[in-house]
Amino acid sequence: MDEVTVTARRTSKSVIATAPLQQMKKTEMERIGALEVSDAVRHFSGVSIKDYGGIGGLKTVSVRSLGAQHTAVSYDGVTISDCQSGQVDISRFSLDNVSELSLSIGQSDNIYQTAKMFASAGALSIETARPQFIDRNYNASATIKAGSFGLVNPSLLYALKLGKRISLSTYADYLRADGNYPFKMWNGNKLIDSKRNNSDIETYRAEMNLFATLTDKQELKIKAYLFDSDRGLPGSVVYDNPYAAERLYDRNYFGQLKYENRFSDQCKLQASGKFNYTWNRNTDKQASGDKDDRFRQTETYLSSTLWISPIKGVSFSLAQDFAYNYLSTTLKECQYPERFTLLTALATHYKNNHFSATASLLNTYITENVKIGKAANDRKRLSPAISLSWKPLENSGWRLRASYKDIFRTPTFNDLYYAIIGNNRLKSEKTRQLNIGTAWGGTLGFIDYLNLSIDGYYNRVDDKIIAVPTMFVWKMSNVGKVKTIGVDVSLNSEISLATDYNLYINATYNYMQAEDISDRNSKIWKHQIAYTPKHSGSGSMTLEMPWFNITYNVTYASERYRMAQNSADNRIAPYSDHSISFSRLFKWKKQSLRIQADALNIGNKNYEIVRFYPMPGRNYKITVTYNI
Repeated sequence: MDEVTVTARRTSKSVIATAPLQQMKKTEMERIGALEVSDAVRHFSGVSIKDYGGIGGLKTVSVRSLGAQHTAVSYDGVTISDCQSGQVDISRFSLDNVSELSLSIGQSDNIYQTAKMFASAGALSIETARPQFIDRNYNASATIKAGSFGLVNPSLLYALKLGKRISLSTYADYLRADGNYPFKMWNGNKLIDSKRNNSDIETYRAEMNLFATLTDKQELKIKAYLFDSDRGLPGSVVYDNPYAAERLYDRNYFGQLKYENRFSDQCKLQASGKFNYTWNRNTDKQASGDKDDRFRQTETYLSSTLWISPIKGVSFSLAQDFAYNYLSTTLKECQYPERFTLLTALATHYKNNHFSATASLLNTYITENVKIGKAANDRKRLSPAISLSWKPLENSGWRLRASYKDIFRTPTFNDLYYAIIGNNRLKSEKTRQLNIGTAWGGTLGFIDYLNLSIDGYYNRVDDKIIAVPTMFVWKMSNVGKVKTIGVDVSLNSEISLATDYNLYINATYNYMQAEDISDRNSKIWKHQIAYTPKHSGSGSMTLEMPWFNITYNVTYASERYRMAQNSADNRIAPYSDHSISFSRLFKWKKQSLRIQADALNIGNKNYEIVRFYPMPGRNYKITVTYNI
């Protein structure tokens, strides 16, 4: 009898997850033509990217209208933090060295992680590529991107096998752009036809990773990271005035290590440590006088997680984190705050063929000191989370899931201590998340693979921190309450049209009713909160052919409001952004050359994600990657 080979697709983790989970591999990022981390993240359901325009514009991630401060961002398993603002600018990271992106909403089924990953409403995980060596001890990849508005972005990735158990990868890139793109924007009843100015950017980025297999059961990974940028902040276009002179200088250096010991199939331990240094300088030339403010943050972070599985299908984990944060500035009112954080997470996971469940309990203790004035009170809190998944039918890829998480976010140093507006009596923002959904994955007729998920959710935020007028100044206060009801829909499909002809279709839709319920007698009672569209979504369609691949991408957001009051003056018009991408991969011997050409925003609309910050119109990019 001849040999018979049976192949089957492994069920996607996003289908079997007890809480919403979305993943994107390197091949998928290339397929949709993503050039930046934000380009890829926009294709996740339930996500809002706040983009301040321009090539060097800051980009932050918010999940289900909760705000960027409630979204954790981890880089190779270690969380990135910013105690000053609480937000992470994901434009700092390059896709060239990224192997996978994943977004979890609520509590992930992965209980073998740091305690800090339990401490947020949602988490974006960025994983860098580990080098693979087949028949030689080195790999190299050179990429150059060029495009409209003076964009030039060369990068180099080199990996070397130093021995049987140790390898090294280095990555470096340089980016510069003028960014002075033309725009047209209505300001009231007047059309502004001008060019963005002060939109230039120049960045240097370097990264080194050392991978060591100490024994068959022990592994060590060491990372060093450097980011240096000088960018102009184009500012908002108001009162017909596009002038801007504000500049931002960023330096971010950190080193981290991660150690793992797999004692047996039933027990393993991981430990990680990190030291982070961030320096920012903000300058501006104003009629009232020149501004030159400088900020310095440092963080020391340690974490360890023990995982055990005493019986098949049941596992437990205990994670302990410690972090020390310090901030100093040149502001006269600087209080030089320092924060000590202890996080302890106890979690359990159960799984069989039909049912899985995850439960966790996070204990948080935070204490702060200041050199001048009075520090905020200590914070102590227990935060529970539970999630369930059930497979009703034996031979079906259909799952039902439900999850609940009670979590909070600590006020940032800016909220507590910044100049006049800071308020050291602030309480933490409390968030309760309830999610009920269903997911299905499998083949359907002529569709080779279909993954469909629908999730309905309810979020409640209490003690929301907002700035309110107090006498003659503004102060940060816990007066906000927000209720959010929404639906996320995500679809991924693959269709084989013929030999070497494949069609990939991805789509997301989000309905989000996020209402301010702070004060029943207020003029903004049950108004949609700022910058939150009720309807949004994205889609991509890729046709793979022997000659080249073509991809069409679209993102959409309905009308939003720039302030709490949903008035006509505060309305931001809906937008849709369309782009098209062509790519071709050439292979010979052990080398490959990939060329990608992109036409972005082909509708040539200067839409606004943030009011008075017009986005670039039609522009073009070309990317060439050579691998040896």
